[in-house]
Amino acid sequence: MPRRSPRRTLLPWAFLPYIVMSIIHVIARAVESDAAGPTKLWLMPLLALPVLVSLRARPVLAIALLLVALLFSWLGDGAGAFFPAGPELPLMLLFFGLAHVAYIVLFTRVLGSGRLPRWTAVFAVWWVAMIAVLGPHTGGLLPAVGAYGLILGATAALAARCGRVVATGGVFFLVSDTVLAFRLFLPDAAPGWTSPLVMLTYTLGQGLLVGGALLVLRRRARG
Repeated sequence: MPRRSPRRTLLPWAFLPYIVMSIIHVIARAVESDAAGPTKLWLMPLLALPVLVSLRARPVLAIALLLVALLFSWLGDGAGAFFPAGPELPLMLLFFGLAHVAYIVLFTRVLGSGRLPRWTAVFAVWWVAMIAVLGPHTGGLLPAVGAYGLILGATAALAARCGRVVATGGVFFLVSDTVLAFRLFLPDAAPGWTSPLVMLTYTLGQGLLVGGALLVLRRRARG
C-alpha cells in the first residue's frame, strides 16, 4: 500500500488552529468581550500556516501571492492597532485593496480557467447599488470606497473561474465587506448582531479562498 506524503497528511490539520481561533473570535465579538481585538490579530497568521505547509507546492508564485494577500489582510485587520496615529478606515481600505489585488493576480495568472460565468454580472449590479445607497454617506471617502468596491467585486467575480470552493470564498468575503460598509456608513441600518456576522463571513471567506486555492494547486500537481 503506497504511503501518503507528509504534506497531504498535514494540510487538513493545518487549518485547525485557524478554525478554532475564528470560532473564538466570532463568539468574542458576539458577547462584546475584550478578547475580540487580540484574537482578530491571530487570524491571518494562523491562516498562513496551511500555506506555509504547502511551500513545496508549485507554482511558487501561487504560494507567494497567497502569503502577500494574507499579509495585507492582517495589516488591514490591525490597522488601528498597528498605526494608531493614522486614519484607520483609509488604511483599512488601502491594505485590503492590496490584498484583493494579490488575489486577483492569483486568480488570473495561476488558478483561473475558462470564461467568467454569466451570473458574475451580479457583482456589477451589486457595485452600482452599493454606490447608490452608501455613496451619499461616505463623504470624502467616496472615491476610495468606490475603488475598493470595484476591486472587491472583481475578486469575487474572478474567484468564480477557480472552482466552487474559491468562488464561495469570494462571495463570503464580499458579503462581509457589504455588511461592514453598512455598519460604517449607515449604522442605524445595521443592528448589533451584524458585528459578529461581519467576522463570521470574513473568516469563512478567507478560509475558503485559501483552502480552495490550495485544493486547485493540489489537483494540478497530481496531473
